[in-house]
Formats: sequence, structure tokens, C-alpha cells
Amino acid sequence: MFPHFVGALWKSIAPGLADHLWQSTLFAAAAALLTVSLRRNSARLRYAIWLAASLKFLLPFSLLVAAGSLFSWRHLPVAAGSGMHMVEVVGQPFTRPPVITPTIVSVPVAPGTLTQLLPLLLCIWLAGFVAVLSVWIARWLRVEKVLHGSTLVTAGREYSALRRLQALLAATRSTKLMQSEASLEPGVFGIFRPVLLWPRSVSEHLDDAHLEAVIAHELCHVRRRDNLAAVLHMLVEAVFWFHPLVWWIGAQLIAERERACDEAVIELGSHRQTYAESILKVCEFCLSSPLTCVSGVTGADLKKRMVQIMTDSVVHQLNFTRKVLLWTAACLAIALPIAFGLLNATPSRAESPLNGVPKFASVSIKPHPAEDKGFMMQKMMMAPVRDGGGFTARGVSLHSLLRGAYMVQDTQIVGEPDWAKSERYDIDAKADPSFAEQTRNLGDPQDRLRAQQMLQQLLTDYFKVGVHQEVQDQTVYELVVAEGGSKLQPSPDPNHKAMMRMGVGELNSEGTPLDLLVAQLSQRVGRTVVDKTGLKGNYVFSLHWTPDADEQARIRAAAPGLPGAGVEKPGVSGPPLTTAIEEQLGLKLQPTTERVPILVIDHAEQPAQN
Repeated sequence: MFPHFVGALWKSIAPGLADHLWQSTLFAAAAALLTVSLRRNSARLRYAIWLAASLKFLLPFSLLVAAGSLFSWRHLPVAAGSGMHMVEVVGQPFTRPPVITPTIVSVPVAPGTLTQLLPLLLCIWLAGFVAVLSVWIARWLRVEKVLHGSTLVTAGREYSALRRLQALLAATRSTKLMQSEASLEPGVFGIFRPVLLWPRSVSEHLDDAHLEAVIAHELCHVRRRDNLAAVLHMLVEAVFWFHPLVWWIGAQLIAERERACDEAVIELGSHRQTYAESILKVCEFCLSSPLTCVSGVTGADLKKRMVQIMTDSVVHQLNFTRKVLLWTAACLAIALPIAFGLLNATPSRAESPLNGVPKFASVSIKPHPAEDKGFMMQKMMMAPVRDGGGFTARGVSLHSLLRGAYMVQDTQIVGEPDWAKSERYDIDAKADPSFAEQTRNLGDPQDRLRAQQMLQQLLTDYFKVGVHQEVQDQTVYELVVAEGGSKLQPSPDPNHKAMMRMGVGELNSEGTPLDLLVAQLSQRVGRTVVDKTGLKGNYVFSLHWTPDADEQARIRAAAPGLPGAGVEKPGVSGPPLTTAIEEQLGLKLQPTTERVPILVIDHAEQPAQN
């Protein structure tokens, strides 16, 4: 059971994970090209681009697509499939034991090599995640221990310089100054309430200008909230530790944030040589911070930083064209996935059938009489529109009518009133004879679509049905041809009336298309079944199996209050359903995940007798 579950889980998450990884990789590559084109501009701009590339790993485009799909902009009829088929259904009654909660049937799946390796892959990923997280936590505790051994400074040369620079930077929040006996470099510790951790020993080697330059650098980190950004990227590194690109992005983030602070300190008026000397002195007498989320002064490539600090190069400001291009790229990165979801949004409201589709000229709807026999009968037949378009139904429920009118399965209908399955009706409807002449040249697909639309209109007019359609990701079963090939026999008479007889553990077809088999299997297994056989036409077959308790409970729940409930069901014998499908029909059910259209019933009323 566990390998089947693991296989289904992997099949459902693997495509989304693969899409997310290649999309994030491509986004990072685009960010790299963009930073190269902006190498003569401000470092804080390149830092923002690298930060966006990092955060992309935490934000799948699928979320933006899903956000766009929440907004529907077009109205379409819910009609789907190949149209309504004419079927007679005979079902045998069941005994009525206590209600059993339906459960999902387990379909045997042969686990592949990748499925077998999945537990190992998950263990490897989890081990890497825990290892990276443990290293970060250990280093955090190390710095926190230093902080706990520090003392709060409220006076002195360092304190005065800190307050003067905070006023110069117009800081909205006062940063505490903590002095430690450790040799850890000056750094900003904390995310939402940062403090400046200052080693006592380094003050002896810095004059006032050097000291102010170092403190100014740290206050720039505070103002930019570099520690928060570093924590977010550390999360990316922990989750995607196996992806080398996230570590490279981390190095670029550190390099650009230090260069951005260097540029800010120079802009504040610090002399280039004095500032460079202050950094070198800190490196000489202090140890660098073990955590990227403790912003220090000695990070990144020191040799390259010294060259950049001492070079009196001009940082080019963005011109209007580059600003427009950057804003356009940023907007497109967000807007394109949302627009994709919007364009592929599910219709929010199912409209009435298309203009020009006629209504039935006369309709008679009566309650189905109580049956004395131990059999439940449902009959639904519709003559082709080109032959008059008559519709006849006996003992049908609103649920069955919805299923036929909108070509959906039991698991795709939600929001029905309680009586939708229990109340049954006899319906006789006839179209205007003149319409047959207008549609005589319709092909079969168009004829079936018109018939389906006429039935939708009948439900709207007489049952006051209001519906809309949604799409959900669901675990479904695909009906495919088994390895030995299909054992279905084509119907000898394609024009023969489609008929399927259903009973306890049996389905007998006298020439029906596969979508009727799919609909019945959906009810029996409790999930949507999707036809992936590629088989067209009508087929003759006989399927016999032994229903399990879950299947019997589902069928009883689908037709509560049936007459003949006290009659015992006839004895049946045979293999389980999934085995019978493969042995007797040459077909197979296999689980997968698909976006399934769901018909939501907003309103329905019991029809008046007429």
C-alpha cells in the first residue's frame, strides 16, 4: 500500500517541482544577465535583482497563475464531451445495511525505479536540509552567546559616534550598542530589533575617523534591513541546498550588499583611504562573522572591495530608458503568470445554451410512480434533433439529468439539493417538428451537441437549475488499454440504439461508447475516470466482478430510498473490479492527478407537475 501511495504522491508533485526548479533557474540566469548590463550602476540595484532571484525560489509561478485563474472574464457553456447519448439503464436493488462511509479504492500500481528510489531521495533531501539548518542554528547560538556576554553602552566615543551618525542618516529607530570582550568583528545582530555588537579591543586600534566609518557601514546595513534579506536567502539555501545556483546567488548577495554599503559610506563623506584603512584594521584584529545574517564590515572579496573603494569611479545613475526597461521587466515577471492564469480561467458562470438552440415545444414532467418490483429502472432516450429531437425519461433523478445534460460524472457534481438523487421523474418532451427540417443536414457531433443544449435548457426552464463551473486538481483514474490489448468487440450495428444494463457487479453493453463505461466506473470506484484509451465507436462487452463493501455503499448512497430495499441482492462472484477490467476488457485503471472540471449547482427547484 505504501509504494502505491508514494508512487501517486510522486506523480502528483514531481511535475510541479520540476517546473518550479527550471523556472527559478531561468529567472536567476536572466537576473545574472541583467546585473552584468548594470555593472556600472549602483550596487544596491544589482542587490535588489539578486534578492528577487533568490525569493523566486520561494515563490512558484504556479501561485501567480492560480491567483489569475481566480478571476473569470468570459462566459462559456459548460457543455463538454461528445454530447449526450441515448441509454437505457437497468439496475438491481441492494439490501439496505447501515450507512458505510465511502472510501477510495486502491488500484494496484507497479512501482517504477524512480518510485522505489523516492524514499531514499526524500531521506537524502531531509538529511541535507537538517544539516544546513543545524549549521545555521549552531552559528546563531554562537553569536547569541557572545551577545549575552556583552554589556550595553550608553556613553563614550563609540556611543557618541553612533548617535551622531543615526541623526545624519535620519534613522527612525535607535540601534542599541553592545560591547563584548570577544574578538568577533563589529556587526549588526538581530532582524527586527537589531543591535550593534562591538568588540572592545578594536576601539584601541581605530581613531575617530576610522571608528565613524565602521559604524556608518553597520548603520547602512540596519537601514537596508540586510539581516532580514539574509535570513530569507538562508531559508532558500536550506530548502534547495542541492541546487548550486542558490549558493552562488548567496555569494552575489553578500558581495553586492557590502559594495552598496561602501558606496553609501563614501556618499556620507568618509575619505576613501580612511574608510579602506578602517576595514583592513578590523580584518587584522577581529574575526569575521560566522553568519551571513549578522552583517559585518569584512564580507565579500576584500581585495576587490579595496580596489572599488579606492577607485574614484563614477556610479552611473539610471537613465529614463533603463528605468522603464527595469520596471517593465519587473511588472512582466508578475503580470505574465497572472495573465496566463486569467486567460485559462475556468468560466465563472455557465450560461444558457447557445443562441438559436430551440426549446422543447411541449414538456410533461410527472413524479415517477412507486415501484412494487425489486428492480430500479432508469431510462433516458433522446431522438436525434434532425429526426424530431424528442426526449423520454423514466424514473430519472435530477442528478442523472445533470450528468447527461452537462456530460459530467458523479464525482464532478457538487452542491446538489438533498432531493436531487432521491426524487425521480417521468419526462416526455417534444421539439417543434419544423426544427427537424432546419437541422436535417447536421452531422452526428453537432446533432448530439444540440440535443445536449436542449436538455440544459429544459433543466433551466423547469427545474430552475443555475450552475457554474470550477476546476480542481484531483486524483483521478485514467482508463488505458492494457498491455495485452483491448478485448472490446465493436458493435455490429453502429446505428443500433445504445443500451447498457447495470447490476450488482455487472455491466452489460449492447453497443455503447466508452464514455458510458467511464461514467459507470467513476461511480463504482468513487473517483473521476478519464478515458485515455483512444478507442472510438460503440462496443459490446460484458463485465462481471465482485463489488467490495465500499462500492456497494457508494451505489446505495447514490440512490437513497429506492423501492425494493428489503430484497436481497443476487449472488455474484468474480474477481475485484480492477482485475476484471483488465482480464475481461483488456483495459486498466491507473491513478494520476489532473485538473478536473466541477459542475457546481447554485440553485435548483422541484418542478411543478404539468
